[in-house]
Amino acid sequence: MGLLLQWKKLAQGLKIEIFTLYYAYRNPKTPWYAKAWAALVVAYALSPIDLIPDFIPVLGYLDDLILIPLGIALAIRLIPKTICAESRELAQRHVEDAKPASWVMGAIIIAAWVLAAALTAYVIVQSVARAAV
Repeated sequence: MGLLLQWKKLAQGLKIEIFTLYYAYRNPKTPWYAKAWAALVVAYALSPIDLIPDFIPVLGYLDDLILIPLGIALAIRLIPKTICAESRELAQRHVEDAKPASWVMGAIIIAAWVLAAALTAYVIVQSVARAAV
């Protein structure tokens, strides 16, 4: 159980750092180059598209385990310390105040995707059937 708890703390810390970069990006006092790098790191961290796709064994997750923390570390160095401290405080409050995920909304989204997939499959089957005639 100790290792699982460590991983959860690490993930929580990573989440706080991502929100720290987000709040620093929104701060008008943050230099443009720090904003640009922070935006890039946050976009990469939240993007489903990776440099190395996750389905490739080991390497797929290795880029996430290395690139995201390195990007965060560089972004934190580029942001002035006072802005970083303010942003980290906002991020901490955001994470603590976050509401639990809505299972109902998740079910609605999943249902919408299933419906879209079913309609797409129906259209494809109908197109193939018409072409065969």
